Amino acid sequence: MNDSDQGAERAAQSKRKDARRNKEALLDAAAAVFITSGVEAPVRDIATKAGVGLGTIYRHFPTRADLIIAVYRHQVDACAEAGPTLLAAGPTPHAALGRWISLFVDFLVTKHGLAAVLQSDNAAFDTLHAYFLDRLVPVCARLLKAAAAAGEIRSDISAYELMRGVGNLCIGADSDPGYDARRLAEILIAGLRLPH
Repeated sequence: MNDSDQGAERAAQSKRKDARRNKEALLDAAAAVFITSGVEAPVRDIATKAGVGLGTIYRHFPTRADLIIAVYRHQVDACAEAGPTLLAAGPTPHAALGRWISLFVDFLVTKHGLAAVLQSDNAAFDTLHAYFLDRLVPVCARLLKAAAAAGEIRSDISAYELMRGVGNLCIGADSDPGYDARRLAEILIAGLRLPH
């Protein structure tokens, strides 16, 4: 490969990186707008928040359903990717589990309007629940296993059970401003601790 070919390849890689970064910024902006205004928020609000034109959004996401699916998947991916990072950086596996559950609660509570949309008749949303489980259950299982192996928590709870319990604690958080789902999840995680 000559120098001009290498230069063209580097330029193409840089362009792909920029496009990926721009798409992630757009998804983050859409998620923020969805949290404050719901999933029916005007696309122009998302474009303004992302600092892009409407055409950019429609080029990536031709329909609102495409955008909602992409935001949901992006948030699931961010939550999944946080697990190993927290485990590597945390002072203990139990602390990493607690921090991850806190992020999981934030995800569940702030998916403002997504739950209702995901229950709709739109077939495009059918695979999202499976995606959610496929990405997040193994991460939670890894955190639970690490904390149990360290002798910090009991080992008789599955990741699915824990996530389902946390999910149930989050029900109603969007309709009662005094309800603190994160605090209740912290109590649940503290209850997993083995007595010293």
